Amino acid sequence: MENQSVAAAEAAPADPGGRQGLALTVLATAQVMIILDSTIMNIALPSIQRDLGVSSSALAWIVTAYTLSFGGLLLIGGRAGDIYGRLRTFRLGIVVFTLASLAGGLAPNEGVLIAARAAQGLGGALVSPAVVALIAATFAEGPARNRAMGVYGSMNGVGSTLGLLLGGVLTAYLDWRWVLLVNVPVGVAVVLGTRLLADPGRHAGRLDVPGAVTGTLGLTSLVYGLTRGGEQGWGDAATVASLVTAVALLALFLLVQARSDHPMMPLRLLRDRNRSGGYAAMLLVGAGMFAMYYFLTLYMQQVLGFSAMRTGLAYLPLSLGMFVSGGFLAPRLVGRLPTRAVTGPGLGLSTLGVLWFSTLTPDSAYLTHLAPAMLMTSVGLGLCFMPLTVRIVSGVAPQETGIASGLLTTGSQVGGALGLAFLPGIAATAADDRLAGAPDALLRALASHDQGLLDRAAAALTHGYGTAFRTVAALYAVALVTVVVAVTAKGPRAGARPKEATERADA
Repeated sequence: MENQSVAAAEAAPADPGGRQGLALTVLATAQVMIILDSTIMNIALPSIQRDLGVSSSALAWIVTAYTLSFGGLLLIGGRAGDIYGRLRTFRLGIVVFTLASLAGGLAPNEGVLIAARAAQGLGGALVSPAVVALIAATFAEGPARNRAMGVYGSMNGVGSTLGLLLGGVLTAYLDWRWVLLVNVPVGVAVVLGTRLLADPGRHAGRLDVPGAVTGTLGLTSLVYGLTRGGEQGWGDAATVASLVTAVALLALFLLVQARSDHPMMPLRLLRDRNRSGGYAAMLLVGAGMFAMYYFLTLYMQQVLGFSAMRTGLAYLPLSLGMFVSGGFLAPRLVGRLPTRAVTGPGLGLSTLGVLWFSTLTPDSAYLTHLAPAMLMTSVGLGLCFMPLTVRIVSGVAPQETGIASGLLTTGSQVGGALGLAFLPGIAATAADDRLAGAPDALLRALASHDQGLLDRAAAALTHGYGTAFRTVAALYAVALVTVVVAVTAKGPRAGARPKEATERADA
C-alpha cells in the first residue's frame, strides 16, 4: 500500500478541461496571500498608530509578530504536512490565516492585533510548505511541473511587492483594517477551491516532539534576536540572550535529529551538495531582497517624497519582471539547461541591477533610473527562485517534500531577518559620515523649510542607501558563486522518478 501511495503521489493526473490550471490558481493565490502579508502592513503602520494609540515600541511588533511566528514554525508546518496530509494541513492553515485576518481587522486594541498577526504567521507556516507538495502531486514531473513551479516561484517575489502596492491602495482609499479584512473573502475562496487539488495523502511516521520543540524555539529565538539586534543594538542584553539561546537550541536540535528514528528534519536532505547549495543561495537572496525593498521604500518616500500610494505603484516594474521571468521564461529554460545555467545569469543580472540602484542620487528620475533598474533586478530574481525550488525538491522522497520546502522558505525568512538586522546599520553609518543624524535632520528641514539642510540630509541618506545597495549586490554575488560551485546537477528529466524517492519507495 505504501508503494502504491508513493506512485500515486508522483504520477499527476491528466488535465481534465483546465482543472490543473484552476488548481494552480488556487495554490498561487494562497501563496501570494501568505507572502504579501509580510509587507502589506508596513505602509498602514502610521494609520494604525493613530487609530489605536499604539506606542512606537509596540508598533514594530505588528510586523515582527507575523515574521516571528511564520519563520519559527515553518519547519514544524512542513513536517506536519508530511505526516498528517498536505491537503488537510493546507486547508487548516488557510482557515487559521483567514480567521486571524478577521480578528486582526476587527481588533479593538494593539494586544488583539498583535496576537492576530502571530496567528496569521501560524497559518502561513502550515500553508507555505504544503503548496510545493501539492504542486508536485497535481503536476507530472517535466514541463508541466516546471511551469507550475515557475508560477509558484514568481509569486514569492510578486507577493512582497504586491503587499506594498495593496497596502498603499487600501490604506489611502478605505481604511487600514481592510489591509487585513481583504484576506477574508480570498481565504474563503481558496478553501472552496481546495476541492480542485489532488490529495497526495499522508505518509507513515510520527511527529518528532523533541525536534519540534528545539527546532521551533531555536528558530524563533534566532529570528527574534536578529530583529531586536537591528532595532536595539547588538549589545542589548535581550538580543545577546536570544542569540545565545538560539545557538544552543539549534545545536541541540541537530543532535536530536541525528539520533531520532523519525527526525523532523532528516539530515540527509543537507548531504546533497546541490540541495544544501540551493538552501544557502536562497538565504543570501532573501537577505538581499528584503533589505532591497526596505531601502527602496525609504529612498522613494524620504528622498524623492513619494506618497504611500505612489510608492506602491512605483514597484510595478519589480512585480512585472519577476512574474514574466519566473512564470514564463525560467520554466522554459529549466527543462533544457542545468540549474546553475539559469540561476547563475539571473543572479548576475540581479547583481548588476542592485549596483545600478547604488548610483542613485537625490534627484534621480524614476523612468530613466529607478524603473529600469527595478526591471533588470526583478528579471534576474525571477530566474533564480523557480530553478532553485525545483532543484531543492528534486530527488526528495514524497514523504519529505513538505519539510524540504519548509527548509527553503525558512532559509529565505531567516535570510530576510539577517538582512534587515545588519544592513540598516551599515546604511546609517555611511549616512552619518556625510551628516550626523541624517534622518532627523531631514525631518527638521521639512518642518522648517530649510532647503540647504534638506539637500544635505537627502544627499547623506542617499549615500547611505547606496552603500547598503552595494552590500546587497555583494550578497547576490556570493549567492552566484555558491550556485556555480555547489549546484552542479542537471535539471530533472521529464517523467523521471527521483532517485532518492525511488529508493525509499521500493525499500
